Amino acid sequence: MRLISNATDGHAAPCSCGFCPSASATGLSRRTVLRTIALGGAAGFAGRLATPPAQAQSALSPDAALDQLMAGNARFAANQLTSFNEDLEILKQHTVAKQEPFAAVLSCADSRVPVELIFDQSIGHVFVTRIAGNICTPEIIAGLEYGAGVLGTPAIVVLGHSGCGAVKATIAAKEVPGQISALYAPLRPAVDRAGKDLEAAIRANAQIQAKLLSTASTVIAGLVAQNKLKVVSAYYDLASGKVSLLS
Repeated sequence: MRLISNATDGHAAPCSCGFCPSASATGLSRRTVLRTIALGGAAGFAGRLATPPAQAQSALSPDAALDQLMAGNARFAANQLTSFNEDLEILKQHTVAKQEPFAAVLSCADSRVPVELIFDQSIGHVFVTRIAGNICTPEIIAGLEYGAGVLGTPAIVVLGHSGCGAVKATIAAKEVPGQISALYAPLRPAVDRAGKDLEAAIRANAQIQAKLLSTASTVIAGLVAQNKLKVVSAYYDLASGKVSLLS
């Protein structure tokens, strides 16, 4: 949501939109607006709010949820983000008591893959789990079961990315410090399928993990069978910023 805050937003001063500083003259202060919306009165202000291209709606169909994510990525890749125009204070008000994300994403922990940013989403829109190599561990599966089974997210995206260090390390299979080598076993099937081709292995891993997620979890498999949930794999290119669906 975007709050129009001054005359530079296209309002002549004094403004009576209800959101500008001069709104106090009409008896409709920002505090009143936020309180009203937090109490469920957002519909009464619908005519005064600019509707952003991406909104969190758990009632979306699986295909619509994926379309919304991909539309956000297109904006990101084109440097036309809209999520920063949303009023974070109002979003916080809406999400203090509950969350209704419209999609879930299993992403690598790589710092170059900020999930909400690359899909041009904001607070409360996307349920994100992150782990090196975007692999399905029992804990990750449990988290995504919560997202799909409890929060009702209709789409889950398993997102691999170019230059993934976890996959690269698995291909090299060298000795590493600590428990890093624990990543090798779940990533090995992708390397076995793709060989030493790093990008092919990254794509294969995303596909394998999405398939595993769809079959290893009875909760997720049941929702998929009822057409209430779609699980797909995708690939994020660091250089272009574009996400491409793999399955």
